[in-house]
Amino acid sequence: MTVKIAILKETQPDERRVAMIPAVAQRIAKLGANLVLEQGAGSAATYTDDAYTKAQVTQEPDIGKLVADADIVLAVQPPSVDTVKKMKPGALLVSFIYAQTQPELVKALRDGKITTFAMELIPRISRAQAMDALSSQAALAGYYAPLLGSVHMQKILPMMTTAVGSLRAARVLVMGLGVAGLQALATAHRLGAVCEGYDVRPETKEEAESVGAKFVDTGVDARGAGGYARELTDEEKAKVRAALSQHIAQADLIITTAAVPGRKAPRLIDAEQLAGMKEGSVVVDMGAPNGGNCEGTKAGEITKVGPVVLVGPTNLPSSLAAQASELYAKNIYNLLEQVLHDGVLKPDFTDEVITGTTLTHDGKITNAAIQKVIEGTPAEKA
Repeated sequence: MTVKIAILKETQPDERRVAMIPAVAQRIAKLGANLVLEQGAGSAATYTDDAYTKAQVTQEPDIGKLVADADIVLAVQPPSVDTVKKMKPGALLVSFIYAQTQPELVKALRDGKITTFAMELIPRISRAQAMDALSSQAALAGYYAPLLGSVHMQKILPMMTTAVGSLRAARVLVMGLGVAGLQALATAHRLGAVCEGYDVRPETKEEAESVGAKFVDTGVDARGAGGYARELTDEEKAKVRAALSQHIAQADLIITTAAVPGRKAPRLIDAEQLAGMKEGSVVVDMGAPNGGNCEGTKAGEITKVGPVVLVGPTNLPSSLAAQASELYAKNIYNLLEQVLHDGVLKPDFTDEVITGTTLTHDGKITNAAIQKVIEGTPAEKA
């Protein structure tokens, strides 16, 4: 037996990634699958249709025909409601969904009896690390952020000795030391900058120091559930602000990465702190898609706010589409390996990884938090 897996072409204007690359498609085929690509889906990420053909992946230009009889549909960004309505009942969708901002899509998935594995819901447990697409994409985004910041700076990152004297190394401050923040610190350090890292979770101190940075300790502990930071109280925010303002003023480049799942990005830098920064300094606000960590950030834009160049990227992994797609495809392979055996699709809904990742199944929204947002009632388990 074999199942049909459809690979969608991304339609968002800033999205160049593809959900499956040829090399990983060959591995998935061995699980008992026949893969079909929407024609041209990989070209923006440098994967040509010919490369897929050589990997025994066929192409289909008509999205309706592609998904109509597909058992599994793969995508990076949430597909359109129209695409979901073309899928057959009982099919499995694997993609990022961001359900709290996509209520109509979630309803379409529920009503169409689509089983949905939302990649952002992969549990943050050791057994699921190889499936954790948020982390794999954040690692590349974090790597890229200092490079993006450096092209907007009027100075170099490393110290340099010349015939007419030495140039000082730039000072880089990274705020938020999750996967992206630590990669940003590591990259900036490799490029020769003097690096500082800040996070409200004090256990990140050793991690920051391990990549060559000094940790900024504000005396506030905001450890939260699921590996994320909790929201700070007003009193804690004031204490953190007072401790951080001096470090912000000294920085040539700041990278902010703070996020709270399902909520607006926490504010880390206000207008007064921006005004106190050096002329020509740069802030790369990785929280831009969710409102920004910095006051004045405009998603998708580069703006001058007082002395600061404020960069608000919305999709950094897409800037490294080839390798971002490679990592994402491997995340999907490791997930499908749990549910696809010898051409038979059999999710085990007693498995905590599968249960945690499932958003909709058999006409129901199975994630309690999302169902409360969409329907206002407690979710039933899959």
